[in-house]
Amino acid sequence: MHEPNRSLDLRGLTCPLPVLKARKALSAMPVGARLEVLTDDPKAPADLAELCAAQGHRFVSSEATAAGHRTVIERGAGR
Repeated sequence: MHEPNRSLDLRGLTCPLPVLKARKALSAMPVGARLEVLTDDPKAPADLAELCAAQGHRFVSSEATAAGHRTVIERGAGR
């Protein structure tokens, strides 16, 4: 498995902050780099998937953890 290049711990934040912070982080990363996003907002994984679809990133994975969710996104070329 390809390890993330950067990790964001966004636990404690609610919509729309996890998506806004993930979008900002992705914009500063090179195409193909992976971002790990840790959240505890139950809507965050779906919101991050929508961000990927809208912005041309690849939604690599999402899994439940003891502290919430871990989502991995690969930076796309964008739209």
